[in-house]
Amino acid sequence: MRAVAYDAFGGPVTVRELPEPVAPDGGVVVRVHATGLCLSDWHGWAGHDGDITMFPHVPGHELAGTVAAVGAGVRRWRVGDRVTTPFVCGCGRCAWCRAGDAQVCPDQTQPGFTHHGSWAELVALHAADTNLVAVPNDVTDATAAALGCRFATAFRAVAHRARVRAGEQVTVVGAGGVGLSAVMVAAARGAQVIAVDRDPAALEAARRAGAEHTLLTDGTDGTDVTTAIHDLSDGGTHVALDAVGSPDTCATAIGALRRRGRHVQVGLLPAVEGRPPVAMDRVIALELDVLGSHGMSAADYPAMMGLVGDGTLRPQDLLDGVVDLEAAADLLPRMRERSTAGITVCDPRR
Repeated sequence: MRAVAYDAFGGPVTVRELPEPVAPDGGVVVRVHATGLCLSDWHGWAGHDGDITMFPHVPGHELAGTVAAVGAGVRRWRVGDRVTTPFVCGCGRCAWCRAGDAQVCPDQTQPGFTHHGSWAELVALHAADTNLVAVPNDVTDATAAALGCRFATAFRAVAHRARVRAGEQVTVVGAGGVGLSAVMVAAARGAQVIAVDRDPAALEAARRAGAEHTLLTDGTDGTDVTTAIHDLSDGGTHVALDAVGSPDTCATAIGALRRRGRHVQVGLLPAVEGRPPVAMDRVIALELDVLGSHGMSAADYPAMMGLVGDGTLRPQDLLDGVVDLEAAADLLPRMRERSTAGITVCDPRR
């Protein structure tokens, strides 16, 4: 099969022929029709993820396609079924998976990290009966792939972790794929959203996604971002979400909150870039809630998919292009520097 792969962290990325995967017991092989290009893939290539231990390595963890082969013991799925999956695949056996919380499974697998991922014609997935999600006929492959990491992560962070309610004020720091998704979900729930980013194009995309206010973080207009957020809100927002994952963006999000506000950390904070100094004095004095959010299990997909199906949520509006495997290989080393105003997907069939 054709796949994007690299042989060392930070090394050249090429399209090459690799052996086709075999369906594991309890799992499936999916023929990939669309797969997202996510900054987490760049973190993996850069060596920031300890789950990547063998080379050559194939990135990719957001995907949609059709079941191509079924392993022993799979009950719910057949060859030809249209499917997607969360990027965190639970084991299906532990107490967390049985409770519907596969996103924190201690024995989880992640395509593109623990094993070869979806920037390929075929990808193997484990524990199919726990992790696969049927794709409705009215949802395109590209839209379904966009749900797998960034949109689903944002949906759970906003709806399940922060429990954003109508009339609340929400700060979203970072208007990439996760941030734009969070803006859309929060606005759909009736919140007033302030989006913060360094890229004017990303902020324009945030306005289209439903942000009422946008703020640049580069300081060129002389505005202190935290002060501006407090001025635009009632002395701080009820919820703040860091969709980037850096010491500065984490500090901005916590500084944006009003008393008894809720901070949600979604952006990855890899140890290689340093642990952010969280202002715990502010957390304590203002009684802030600090929440982590790590993907979303397949058990929680039906509610989100229903909102996509009825048009309440439109992740397809965040798509900014479809590329082939060669373009994906070229883009991977440059993903940290390129504009993040939208979600790009790859179609390996091109």
